Amino acid sequence: MAEAERIIGTPDTPDAARPGQEGPGGNTAPGRRSGGASAGADGSATPAGGPGAEGPAADPAAADGPAEPAGAAGQGPAPAERPRGRRRIAVLFSVAAFAYALDLISKLIVVAKLENHAPVRILGDWLRLEAIRNAGAAFSFGEAYTVIFTVIAAAVIVVITRLARKLYSLPWAIALGLLLGGALGNLTDRIFRAPGVFEGAVVDFIAPKHFAVFNLADSAIVCGGILIVLLSFRGLDPDGTVHRD
Repeated sequence: MAEAERIIGTPDTPDAARPGQEGPGGNTAPGRRSGGASAGADGSATPAGGPGAEGPAADPAAADGPAEPAGAAGQGPAPAERPRGRRRIAVLFSVAAFAYALDLISKLIVVAKLENHAPVRILGDWLRLEAIRNAGAAFSFGEAYTVIFTVIAAAVIVVITRLARKLYSLPWAIALGLLLGGALGNLTDRIFRAPGVFEGAVVDFIAPKHFAVFNLADSAIVCGGILIVLLSFRGLDPDGTVHRD
C-alpha cells in the first residue's frame, strides 16, 4: 500500500510536498527546499522571490518603491508640453526706448543749435538741416488738427502696450517698437512744447529737396509701418503664427 501511494502520489498529503522526498527513479520531488530555495528545471536551486517565483516578492518594482506610471517604463518621464515660445516684450520696449531717445536727443540739439539760424547744407540743395515747428501730423500734414493727432498718438501707444502681452514674433516686436518710439517722441512735443499741452508743435529738421520736412520720430513711424505691411503680406501674425490666405 505504501508503495502504491509512493508511485501514484498524494498531493493532499503533507508527505508528498515534503522537501527532499524522492520520486520515482530516485529523483527529488519538485517543490521548495530548505532555506527558502526552489528547484529549477535543471535541478539548481533558485532563491525564493527570484525569477519565476509567485507572490509579492516576485515584483522588483513593488520591493524597491512605488510603481512607475503607465506608459513610462523604459521611456523615462512623460515629456512636458513644449512652451509656446519666449515673448518679445523686451525687444519691443528696447527698440522703442532707442528710437525715442534718439529722437529726443536730436530735437534738443536742433533747438539749441539750429533754431533761429541759417539751414545747414548736407548735400547741397538735396538735403538740408533746418529747424521748423510743425503743428500737424507727420510731414507737416493737417496742421489744423493738432489735438486730434495727439489723441491718435496716445491711442496708438495704449494699443501697442496691450498687444505686447501676445507678442511672440521678433520682426513684429521691432516694427511695433519703432511705432511706439516714434509716437512717444512726437507725443512728447505735443505735451511739453509751445503753444500748450496737447497743442504743442513738433520739431522737424530733416529737409530733403522737393519733400516735406520731418524728424527721426516720423522716420521711425514710417519704417515701422512699412515693416508691418510686409509682415502682413507674408502672413506672419504678432503671436508668431503664419497663415496662408
